[in-house]
Amino acid sequence: MTHEPENMSPGSKNRFFPEEQKRLANRKNHLWLRARLVHEIRRFFLERNYLEVETPLLIPAPPPEVHIDVIRAGDRYLHPSPELCMKRLLAAGYSRIFQISKCFRNGERGSLHLPEFTLLEWYQTGIDYRILMQECEALIVSVSKGIGIGDRVDYRGKAIDLSPPWERISVVEAFSRYASLDMETAFKKGCFDEVMVQEIEPNLGVTKPTLLYDYPASLAALARLKPDNPEFAERFEIYISGLELANGFSELTDPQEQRARFEKDQLKRLQTGKEVYPTAEKFLKSLEYMPEAAGIALGVDRLAMIFSDSPKIDDVVSFTPEEL
Repeated sequence: MTHEPENMSPGSKNRFFPEEQKRLANRKNHLWLRARLVHEIRRFFLERNYLEVETPLLIPAPPPEVHIDVIRAGDRYLHPSPELCMKRLLAAGYSRIFQISKCFRNGERGSLHLPEFTLLEWYQTGIDYRILMQECEALIVSVSKGIGIGDRVDYRGKAIDLSPPWERISVVEAFSRYASLDMETAFKKGCFDEVMVQEIEPNLGVTKPTLLYDYPASLAALARLKPDNPEFAERFEIYISGLELANGFSELTDPQEQRARFEKDQLKRLQTGKEVYPTAEKFLKSLEYMPEAAGIALGVDRLAMIFSDSPKIDDVVSFTPEEL
């Protein structure tokens, strides 16, 4: 555990803090750990010749994902991730980029969710999702060692061995191994997400992190489909002790296919009474020039939860929405 420097220890008058101030003060060790974690993330990518970028938080058109609602700010939107702008940089010739960014999603609040949260996103051209999986392993181990924890972390009462290689299991295999019904049946019954959360996720990343890969094509979003089996997408997620940590994939670079997916998702949003967003035309046009690439979004808050063995996301941020 990382502790604050001695010369910043709270004075005796802090004993008389009101409860709200005490809650803020009690997070100090976790915030020190989080700061070191962010430093180690930057060191990892800079040593690998990645360029750190900053893209706008306010964008004219977010991706129209059915299950993600964004926050309107005037005539623009607070981005749910920096994905669209970062991919435009790839299309402009940037080969390795990363960003640690505040992101925003409407109505997301719980022990693992905040409406304002922090994502690490990185992209590299010339690779696919399998190579990206290896880089994820290297990143987590590097960060863990850099903050003094090593290659084993204790979380939720379990000792997790972070050393590679991690467990790799396909979505189809996960349903076969852990679920009460197969994946195809779960889709037909409309309970895919429910089965994932209740039956499968608690079994992932129990002794080593798990890379859950090859999602159904209908859940591809912005991911490339497998050339040899287009029923599945080259997408994976990382789980540690049942906690979803990251979502990555080989990038879709076909502008026509991406436009068709956007239009399909917009229609679903319309049919379910949700706001239909403007089309991200500049992003779609940029895909004409985008090379083969892979990218991933990783929750910095959740990574801090794991390394500080915190049960709630509230414990690893300076302020929760309710404290403002």
